[in-house]
Amino acid sequence: MCHQSCLDFGYKHLSNSLCSGKRVLEVGSLNINGSLRSSVIPFNPSRYLGVDIVPGKGVDSLCHCEDLVIHFLQDSFDIVIATELLEHIHNWKAAVSNIKIVCKPLGHILITTRSPGFPYHCYPNDFWRYTFSDFEFIFSDFKILDLFSDPESPGVFLFAQKPLHFIENTLDTFSISKVIPIP
Repeated sequence: MCHQSCLDFGYKHLSNSLCSGKRVLEVGSLNINGSLRSSVIPFNPSRYLGVDIVPGKGVDSLCHCEDLVIHFLQDSFDIVIATELLEHIHNWKAAVSNIKIVCKPLGHILITTRSPGFPYHCYPNDFWRYTFSDFEFIFSDFKILDLFSDPESPGVFLFAQKPLHFIENTLDTFSISKVIPIP
């Protein structure tokens, strides 16, 4: 699910020179109110694959975000897109790790999500809120090219590049804002 500001952030960063001939993965691709797919396809990626946990428009394959590496293996995609997804993933640390790992070295990730102050929106669940500083830490193992606060409503947007010699952050003790208590 995308807000216009999320789409605009994607339009700003997903260009022909970045996407042409590349393998693109969209995680949480069910198109409910917008997707970046229609803006990336004209750039002729070698593959554009949308995954989600339920079938529907924009979904090519069913896969939980926490299982991306099992399904697609390490270093499988040049670009990984996840718009308005992370707040809905119970095990966000596994989801973030999988997004980082399936991205090829020198590949890019584009992520948008909600911050504290954004209202509860249960589809299918709503667990977390991320701050600008959360993303600075969570993605400090990538080269952050753009980190932006949503100008429309509380949210944070990230565009980053995986380093050639990637060493993943340990997030074991790191915590973020909960929307509702997790059992």
